[in-house]
This record gives sequence, C-alpha cells and structure tokens, in this order.
Amino acid sequence: MNVMEFLDERAVTVEVKARQSKEEVIRELVELLVRAGSIKERDVHKLVQILLQRESLGSTGIGQGVAIPHGKSDCVAKLVGAFGVSRAGVAFDALDGEPVTLFFLLVAPQDSAGPHLKALARISRLLKDKHFRDSLRNAKDEKTLVRIIREEDGRRH
Repeated sequence: MNVMEFLDERAVTVEVKARQSKEEVIRELVELLVRAGSIKERDVHKLVQILLQRESLGSTGIGQGVAIPHGKSDCVAKLVGAFGVSRAGVAFDALDGEPVTLFFLLVAPQDSAGPHLKALARISRLLKDKHFRDSLRNAKDEKTLVRIIREEDGRRH
C-alpha cells in the first residue's frame, strides 16, 4: 500500500499553525480533509471528538517528532489521510517527550481494519528513516512535500 493511495495532495501543509494543543492540531488537519473534499464540513466536530477520544487511550505521538493521530468514523467511505509539518513543534504527549513536527492524520471507515492497520504500518515504517523525516521538515512548499512522499513511496514498496 502506497501513502498516496490514501493521502490527497490537497490535504497537506508545510505550515501547521496550531501551537498550543493536540485539539488545535487535529482540528487543523481535519480541516485539510474538508479542503480536499474527503469529509464534509458538518462532520468536523464529530471527527475531532473521535480522534481526541483515541488520543485519550494513549498518545499517537510515537517519538522522533512524529505523531499519527488516527480513528474510525462513518463520515468517510474509504481510508483518507492528511499530513502537516509544524515548524515550531507542538507538545503532543509523545512517547519521548519531544515536541511533534510531523503529523500524519488517518481516518478509516468504521468497519475497516485491514487498510487502516496497513496504512499505520506503512507510515510508521517510512517515518523511521531520519533522512525522510528531515526532508519532510525542510520541504519549502506543499508541492515539494508531495514529491518527497511520492519518491519515498516508490523507493520502498
């Protein structure tokens, strides 16, 4: 499974504006999904609550400046994702206690376990690579971000 199968290139940003909280970051990433046409505006609040509920079970901040907030909802028909880079970093209760700069949001349909887990595994594997993480953090614009992700996807099947 390639990342670009579920990441709409309209749902990426090199400038996450949120600075204060998980909720702010998650809301901003969900808004990217609205912009990409992946979810409806009316579902934003519900989806943010689902994602925050998942966070309350344990932080999705996996360390090394990476968080993969995720959840399941009936407001999507297929797996969708958003990606954002925070220049400043956000306190996200990451496992290593460090601020998070790379956010990969995933939302899967209520009844899908397979694709959701495959996507989480794929993202985790790619983001273990320090060079890849640094490239994402240094991307100057969204077009560059998407190119970097596509290239990495192609390199690692």
